[in-house]
Order: sequence, then structure tokens, then C-alpha cells
Amino acid sequence: MVSPQLPGLTKTSMRKPIQPQLFFSVNPPDNDVCDSIELDFSDVFGPAPADANEMIYEAPVVIYNRSHSLVGPSSCVSESLKLTMLTLHETEEAEEPPECVEGANIKEAEESSIDDVGNDRLLKNVKVPGVGIEDFEVLKVVGQGAFGRVYQVRKKNTSEIYAMKVMRKDKIMEKNHAEYMKAEKDILKKIDHPFIVQLKYSFQTKYRLYLVLDFINGGHLFFQLYHHGLFREDLARIYAAETVSAVSHLHANGIMHRDLKPENILLDADGHVMLTDFGLAKQFDENTRSNSMIGTVEYMAPEIVLGKGHDKAADWWSVGVLLYEMLTGKPPFVGGNRAKIQQKIVKDKIKLPAFLSSEAHSVLKMLLQKEPGKRLGSGPKGSDEIKSHKWFKPINWKKLEAREIQPGFRPKVAGKHCIANFEKKWTDMPLLDSPAATPKNNINPFVDFSYARSSASSFLQSSSPLC
Repeated sequence: MVSPQLPGLTKTSMRKPIQPQLFFSVNPPDNDVCDSIELDFSDVFGPAPADANEMIYEAPVVIYNRSHSLVGPSSCVSESLKLTMLTLHETEEAEEPPECVEGANIKEAEESSIDDVGNDRLLKNVKVPGVGIEDFEVLKVVGQGAFGRVYQVRKKNTSEIYAMKVMRKDKIMEKNHAEYMKAEKDILKKIDHPFIVQLKYSFQTKYRLYLVLDFINGGHLFFQLYHHGLFREDLARIYAAETVSAVSHLHANGIMHRDLKPENILLDADGHVMLTDFGLAKQFDENTRSNSMIGTVEYMAPEIVLGKGHDKAADWWSVGVLLYEMLTGKPPFVGGNRAKIQQKIVKDKIKLPAFLSSEAHSVLKMLLQKEPGKRLGSGPKGSDEIKSHKWFKPINWKKLEAREIQPGFRPKVAGKHCIANFEKKWTDMPLLDSPAATPKNNINPFVDFSYARSSASSFLQSSSPLC
């Protein structure tokens, strides 16, 4: 969950107010704009949960570029808002550059793994009937995260293109994130929705875990938001409606996302949003409340900041922050270090620009209601409260969920093989992988990790020409 680092940005410039520039163009961005952006795809397909190094934030102001997602203790912030010496845990750290294995594909790297002795129990349940790394041809590297790399791959004997996230077990177990990885896979396999990235396969070898997902190549929503400053209301309405539809589906299946933000939303080739990154997601029932300090600071609901315990209402707060950022160019609560942002989230009122419609003011106020029980979407009608709000009146929800409403912007994608929206630092990488050590724990915690989606259907449309 590494936030994209955009070239040319200094630590102080990232959170300066963006000059309002309404996005009216329906044409794809110019090539030179695309080429100047670094898109870290490891942010998209998974938690790549990170190293839990403790970071202590002292009283002095810390200027930072953009917050990472966080996993912290149950109650990091007291009701008195004594935020000095706040202890948080970063959930993303770039993998140390390894010495590459000589060879041209993942399988060769797998075979060259080191410390290949003993620990026979690690071999239990690592064979996946019907699918394995030998069934995929690796085309390009498209990202790198804390535990490994993300590849563009083609399933052999087919024309199907996927994203394959490859994660090292030794790193996962070293950082005690096995439960996060298992939960992500379990959640992804339950989901089947037109605006959520779909898991196709998962499997493992002795040294690595593999997630094979839809390959979405239109770029991050953050990519477009950064370049255009803000969106006009009719375009933001479609993006918000598709996000509401996706989150509503998650909640109906007992899943909280808990890390909604522009970096975790992709645009597909047709311009529709695709929700990704379930590394902080949690399965719940209606009586469940979680006490974790979790999420990305600018998008955290007040109840998370205060450690009061949270439920699915926290997702609707994040949807409100996301919509606010799309309409104004920045989140409602920014500035200073994380502790100051948290103080603002709990204490400050939102400021609504005069150029927004009265309907937009209304939906933002109701989504960004600090009391979770009064928040739009938290009542007995659930997400229908949001869908029936007057700001969403132009939306035909049945047509939207059938992907029959076309957003006014379509990214520049030349086909399903196209990698133009990925940073060249990744796509120019050689197809090598680093050696992996045998995990120190001699018990494999990833029993029953293998999965294959029974249907080959996908909501992604494949009518675009190939690159």
C-alpha cells in the first residue's frame, strides 16, 4: 500500500491546495503527461502489508507528502486527543533491492531459492491442482512492494492477460502478516462485482504466494485527480456512484474495506472505476465492531481516530472524503503531521466551497457526519439512503451496475496488453526475481491457499484493440 510518488513533487508541495481546474475533457491525456507519472502497481493489487516498524511522532510538525495506510494498536488516540508521542505502524515499505537471480522467469527464480533444507511441513498443501506458475508466461514487471513484485502475465495457450502478485513467504512471516494475506485471499474469492477487481487464481510454492487478478491498465483515479485538480460534478457523480455500488456489495457480503482512497481505485479501459487493495479489509457481522487503528490518516473516520471501535459506517465516511477530494482537489482535513490531521478530523467542521451545488453540499455533510450512527448509509436502509439522495438523482442504478452508463472520460489504453499507464522504471525491469529464504517457522500457515474461480467470465469488456 505504497502511495504513488509523483515526480517533481517535494515534501511540502504535495499537500498544497491544487488550483481548481474542472475536468471537462473527454479525450485521453497526452502521452507526455502519462510518461511523467510513476504508478506503483503494488499499491493496487493487495495489501502488500508492510514492515511494522514503530514510528514515534513527536510534537514538532512533520511535513510529509501523502500518508501511507496504517495498521496500529487497538486504541491509539484517547478521547482527550493527547496525540503527542502517538505510536503508529507503517504498512508499506519498499523491498530492499535484492541480488537478482540469473534467469528469465519466475519458475527459475523459484528453483534457485536458498536454504532449501529441512522443514518438510512447508511442502504440505503447496501443490495446486490444475494451475501453477508453469501455466503463466511472464510479460512485464509492473510493480514492486514490500514482499515481492507484480507482473503482467499471460495464461499459456490462451490470450488472457492478468496481473500476478508474487509474495515471499519468508518476508510475510518475518513481519507476522500471514493472517492479512489469508484474509485478503478469502475476501477476494467471495467478491463478484462489476466495479471490483476480481481474483482469478491463487496458489503457492514452498517459498512464495501468488495472487492472479484482473489486469486493469487505465491508471489510478489519483493519477487523473492529480493532473486535473478536481472533477466536474457530473463526472464525480458517476465515479462516486460506482464506488458506492462496490462498497454496498462488500457490506452486503459482510466485508468492510477500511482503506478507501483514490490510490486504491483504478480506471479500466472504458473509464469505469475498479476498487482494489483488500489488505486492510475485514469480514464482519452486524454486531461486529473493530477497535484497530487502521486505514490512511486523511480518510480515517472520527471513531477510528478516537479508538471507540468502528463498523461499516467508517467506509461511508471514507466515501465522503473521496467525493470531497474529487470535487475540491484535496481531502477535507489536511496539513501538518498525522496527529494534527487526526485532531482536525475529530474537532473541525468541514468547509464546503461555494462553487459546489447545494445537493453536493448536502451529500457531503451527511457522509461526513462525525457521529457514525447519524451518518448517511448507517440507517436501517443502509446504502439505499445514499443511492436515494438527491445528488444521485440523475443516476439510474440498474443501468450503472450493468455498466451501461459511460463516464465522460476514457483513459488512453490501446488494448488489454497495453502498459502505457505504468511507470517505465517497472516495465523496463528484467524479468528476474530475488532468491527467497526458507521461512524460519517450519509450519506452513497458508494451508488451503489455492483457489481457482469457477467461471471464466469477467465484467471487464474486451472490445478494445490490442496494443
